[in-house]
Amino acid sequence: MSIENLKTYDPFAEADDDSGQTKQTQEYIHIRIQQRNGRKTLTTVQGIPSKFDHKKILKVVKKIFACNGTIISDTESKGMGEVIQLQGDQRLKIKEFLTNKDEGLGLDDKTIKVHGF
Repeated sequence: MSIENLKTYDPFAEADDDSGQTKQTQEYIHIRIQQRNGRKTLTTVQGIPSKFDHKKILKVVKKIFACNGTIISDTESKGMGEVIQLQGDQRLKIKEFLTNKDEGLGLDDKTIKVHGF
């Protein structure tokens, strides 16, 4: 009798359509929300391509969304690349900013995944 529940599973990896195996994806931009104390939340954006300047993106986003934020570096995020962290639930706003061609970055909507409750 084999036990199937003890296999390791990465919830942030994408499922491969052919074999059902999971693979780590770097081409997606992940927007997540984390609960802090009570009603306080943090929005994290991971996977923005390195051709964009993360500091300039953060400066513009902070001004447009009227929130505070920071950039978590490679060493602090344990190999996940640079992660932009914003105060509050900014998931829909940041997705709109990333896909907007006029005032945003003009990225493809299919490459953005929004996680959270």
